[in-house]
Amino acid sequence: MLDGYWLLRTDLLSLSGQVSRWAKYSCPLGAGEQNRLVEWAGEQNRLVARQNKVVLSEALSSTTQHSLFSFFPSLILRAKGPMRVARMARFSVPVMCFATLCLWASVTEAEYLKYKDHKKSLSARISDLLGRMTLEEKIGQMTQIERKDASPDVVKKYFIGSVLSGGGSVPAPKATAETWVNMVNELQKGALSTRLGIPMIYGIDAVHGNNNVYKATIFPHNVGLGVTRDPALVKRIGAATALEVRATGIQYAFSPCIAVCRDPRWGRCYESYSEDHKIVQAMTEIIPGLQGDLPASSHKGVPFVAGKTKVAACAKHFVGDGGTVKGIDENNTVIDYHGLLSIHMPAYLDSIQKGVATVMVSYSSWNDKKMHANHDLVTGFLKNTLKFRGFVISDWQGIDRITDPPHANYSYSVQAGVLAGIDMVMIPQNFTDFIDDLTFQVKNNIIPMSRIDDAVKRILRVKFVMGLFENPMADLSLANQLGSQEHRELAREAVRKSLVLLKNGKSTNLPLLPLPKKVPKILVAGSHADNLGSQCGGWTIEWQGLQGNDLTVGTTILTAVKKTVDPSTQVVYMENPDTNFVQSNKFSYAIVVVGEVPYAEMFGDSSNLTIPEPGPTTIRNVCGAVKCVVVVISGRPVVVEPYVAEMDALVAAWLPGTEGQGVTDVLFGDYGFTGKLARTWFKSVDQLPMNVGDPHYDPLFPFGFGLTTKPSRED
Repeated sequence: MLDGYWLLRTDLLSLSGQVSRWAKYSCPLGAGEQNRLVEWAGEQNRLVARQNKVVLSEALSSTTQHSLFSFFPSLILRAKGPMRVARMARFSVPVMCFATLCLWASVTEAEYLKYKDHKKSLSARISDLLGRMTLEEKIGQMTQIERKDASPDVVKKYFIGSVLSGGGSVPAPKATAETWVNMVNELQKGALSTRLGIPMIYGIDAVHGNNNVYKATIFPHNVGLGVTRDPALVKRIGAATALEVRATGIQYAFSPCIAVCRDPRWGRCYESYSEDHKIVQAMTEIIPGLQGDLPASSHKGVPFVAGKTKVAACAKHFVGDGGTVKGIDENNTVIDYHGLLSIHMPAYLDSIQKGVATVMVSYSSWNDKKMHANHDLVTGFLKNTLKFRGFVISDWQGIDRITDPPHANYSYSVQAGVLAGIDMVMIPQNFTDFIDDLTFQVKNNIIPMSRIDDAVKRILRVKFVMGLFENPMADLSLANQLGSQEHRELAREAVRKSLVLLKNGKSTNLPLLPLPKKVPKILVAGSHADNLGSQCGGWTIEWQGLQGNDLTVGTTILTAVKKTVDPSTQVVYMENPDTNFVQSNKFSYAIVVVGEVPYAEMFGDSSNLTIPEPGPTTIRNVCGAVKCVVVVISGRPVVVEPYVAEMDALVAAWLPGTEGQGVTDVLFGDYGFTGKLARTWFKSVDQLPMNVGDPHYDPLFPFGFGLTTKPSRED
């Protein structure tokens, strides 16, 4: 026999009730034996009520008792002290077997956890789980750490609620979907091994496809997608992106950016769909693409994620990030309250109405007030006025940057950020400092527990809604979605529709485009013609992007040209030819592809917006000697006025991504040009900021401009 007696919590035991339930089933016991068993169970309930203990009959063998308790170790507490087993009349073996089953059933009932029951209401599950959590577990849920600092042990020890991959943070160079899935699952095992088994959520910057991942489809950046004015297309891109993110085991995408970029000098302008908030609002249709269509029965502001093929989305960066003075990243947006609400806020209302799961706060300030510390807008407006019920997440080290210099007064930053209404903090390193500081402030009533509970409820709401408790582990069933041909065709379609034809012929009756496919010899020139990295831009494999063709799988514009022209057409490529070379080769025409180098965030801030050399030299050398079309690869309008007169045709291709054949589809007339500028194209940077409707509006190419062509398929 066991060398002690055993206690069970009274609220977890109802032996007589269990016996009654069992008696309804066909059991081998006669009525008399059942009555004796009920009597025994009733005695145990009286003992539970009186002494908070269950007395095991000597008729239960030592082996049976050991098996029972080893099966349910988490629910039974072993008491200290001498053996106390009541001597009861020996039952027949069938009765005792049945008694064992009854006690087993009792303990099974004791295991029942409401928050793990997907049939219970969302509010009931949240309340049940929150009520079980310690402060340590709650603060862990509010903590998001970087992959490089995460391990299963770390996730388990600190109850980490979320892990992320920053730009370029990968489990291995050119990692496969399987490698990603295995990494995420190992971290998830750490979360599931905690006392309450709350799954962690893994986030990644999938801002134009799953762009951190080798072989993923890289879609055009938002600056190009806004040109399409095609919400249905963007929704399809969202759905494809969700599949490619889930293919790597990841459940959360930091997308879409719904900034309204009002000054192209901003280094993040390519992440914005337009200078016009109405276009940005329309493009929030990417959210149901990422998350799934909101059910008709859904309540306002409650997040929705449709299941294992969808991801939690993130509307960012709240709010006014695209309106900073001189377009300086993370700077101050100077605008009155009406202007903020009428230009920068509308897309957030649309996003919330579509069930967006999360909102990320902006580094920037509004009228000198840091957004990460702005309680009035984060809690007062976003949560209370717009009724947003998902969770608010900081940007990378966002609370650190509340002070200048960053991290100068971290305790203040923690206090200001959490009290402003930030629910999950992207720390992402030195996370123990955050945990310790926040714990101290809660225990000393600097930050009330009600604020912590609000944050955790929101985080749990998203995790419950997206089915993370039911399906925490990833598998390889979606691995074939990564870079699939179907998604590449979709990206190619998006490229076609994002191109804007700004000039076509030195006179309107002599258009150059569409280009003929069958000619003796053509020239392809320019630094961006055979450069997949430049074609994709920032936020591709690395945070700042990469140059060259070894970063991922895709089709450069040069390769696309060679695939498109007639086999008899000779294609000559020279990156920066001189005038003599161009004149002496008697080319039928030239395609010049130049533009900006890849960049992201503050590294893209530019006061001059010029095309870097040798781009301008290549334009002059080639276009001065032969008919040419210039294709500009850039994240925004750039200075082109000095060269336009020399060009026969000019195309804005933005940052098209991996599917360069979308460019040649339109250049050679398989499809027509349809894109219309979603940004004003200035003459000089001295005019900036200049947006449609401004009194001083005098653009080179106005908002909404775009020449069209018809398809001209050659036999």
